[in-house]
Amino acid sequence: MSEPARGDADDPAVTFTALIPARLGSSRLPDKPLADIGGLPMVVRVARRAAASGAARVVVCADSARILDACHQHGVQAVLTDDRHPTGTDRLAQACRLLGLDAQSLVVNVQGDEPLIPPAVIRAVAAALAADPQCDIATAAHALADSREFFDPNVVKVVRDARGRALLFSRAPIPWARDAFAGNGTLAATLPAQLPALRHVGLYAYRVAYLLRFPELPRPAIEEFESLEQLRALYHGAAITVVQLAAPLPAGVDTAADLERVRQELAHRPTGRHAARAPAEDRP
Repeated sequence: MSEPARGDADDPAVTFTALIPARLGSSRLPDKPLADIGGLPMVVRVARRAAASGAARVVVCADSARILDACHQHGVQAVLTDDRHPTGTDRLAQACRLLGLDAQSLVVNVQGDEPLIPPAVIRAVAAALAADPQCDIATAAHALADSREFFDPNVVKVVRDARGRALLFSRAPIPWARDAFAGNGTLAATLPAQLPALRHVGLYAYRVAYLLRFPELPRPAIEEFESLEQLRALYHGAAITVVQLAAPLPAGVDTAADLERVRQELAHRPTGRHAARAPAEDRP
């Protein structure tokens, strides 16, 4: 059984800022942050989910005046960042400087293409970082569904230590179950119950001081090989605490088909005062 995530959406003790990087360029879905979902731009939907997490502040980190204008029209705070940033982490670092955030404060990077993200998960990741002062980063993961995910290079795996901190992230099947798998082409119907790998979720909380330092760290070969930015943090000695969620998160929006799926799901959800909160089954 999955352990509960540390932190609770109703815990008033955790103070954090939710930052939402948003860029117009998307090869599969142009102008993605501005895509209409039930009369609101997608990035505004995400900002409202982040606000429901209890974040002290929610700020969209835009690369375009069009995103900035859309946010302002709907009462969402936004800052304009450089449109040439190579990664979302670089964009977040610039936003921290523009906002004058204190070096010891916490920020959560909420992806701008996840309009269904449960607010409780956002808060749980912030709470996990607050609870472990020796960590620079917190992230999340959940159990692998089946062996196909274990062998899928598009599924990022993470293995944790006894304290719940990340030992390694990889697209490869880690750790290799020597006695359970005969070879790369042999997939068992189910994973061994004792397999320690989890499926990583791309949701991060950072201490601002570390986030400002991260873009200056040299990129190691392991990051280049795996194309996983979090490996740079591990390589240079950062500690990353990993919250284990009880269930997978709702899928984000990468394609036109994803966008239509989200539109349909939100169209059938109830509205009202509690609609923005994560349903119980979505909470960690």
